[in-house]
Amino acid sequence: MLLNRRSILAAAPAAAAATVFGAPAFAQGTPAAAPPASGPQQAPGFYRYKIDDIEATAINDGVWLRPLADGFVKNAALDEVKKAQEQAFLPTDVTPIPFTTTVLKTGGKIVLIDTGNGNTGAPTSGTWMANFKAAGFDPAQVDTIIISHFHGDHINGLRLKDGSAVFPKAEVMVSAPEWGYWMDDGKMAAAPEGLKGNFSNVRRVFGPIAKDVKQYEAGKEIAPGVTAVAAPGHTPGHTAYVVSSGNGKLILMSDTTNHPALFVRHPEWQAVFDMDGDQAVDTRRKLLDMAAAERARVAFYHAPFPATGFVAKSGSGYEFVPVQWMPTI
Repeated sequence: MLLNRRSILAAAPAAAAATVFGAPAFAQGTPAAAPPASGPQQAPGFYRYKIDDIEATAINDGVWLRPLADGFVKNAALDEVKKAQEQAFLPTDVTPIPFTTTVLKTGGKIVLIDTGNGNTGAPTSGTWMANFKAAGFDPAQVDTIIISHFHGDHINGLRLKDGSAVFPKAEVMVSAPEWGYWMDDGKMAAAPEGLKGNFSNVRRVFGPIAKDVKQYEAGKEIAPGVTAVAAPGHTPGHTAYVVSSGNGKLILMSDTTNHPALFVRHPEWQAVFDMDGDQAVDTRRKLLDMAAAERARVAFYHAPFPATGFVAKSGSGYEFVPVQWMPTI
């Protein structure tokens, strides 16, 4: 059955009870509704491009249609947010939140940046594995998985609901501050109730492989051509990445912004998902300033697919300029 306005609005009370930290309620380990069994489907969602000698592939994992309510932007009135969505030709009753990960072929290795929702996401998500395989990849061939932060829509692709691991030989790399925060039993015990689900989900995903997980620090090259950039605020150890090869540069923003129509145009806005809103705004401005000044290509986890393009200054904010789609790389 296709989603319509009535079914979306009917889901609003359940969505309001979800944890606010970056992933819908379904991504905290509770079962998700099955994707529609019939109806028209899009073509496979992957898009390749080059960063000089590095090949990048955007892999789409669907979208979450989050009911738009007061508090989604913590420091802006609901009417302002609705107006911003209307100006961007988005609906005003829901905020579409897309999911797009990046696969890099670099230094003879296949490197994933985040893993998507797995099979615990919204009913309109969960397309990642089909798109990954359609792009010619095999989970068994993945060498390295780099995790930007520990929200469910970034880590649940590592381990399915039944506990099975998805990438049998991959080295898993995580931000040391992120690991330190979410794996701290004291912080979990003291966390507010709405946050405890994310602590539990982190342990579900990483517990069986905890001894093998490699922690990285910001400022270091953690894979060929991939340097970690501290980007705290969204979460304590949230990380962005600079991918460099020859004269090419890509800034992988991770969740520095949520949907660009809102948080690139209004960088001072604080999403309900940002754990430290003021710090998130500071980080956002720094990275958007860097991208605009350097005219560097960017990729946003929550931008409309293929989620890559450029950032331009515009008044007191910025504009996301989508890439010119090309049939070849």
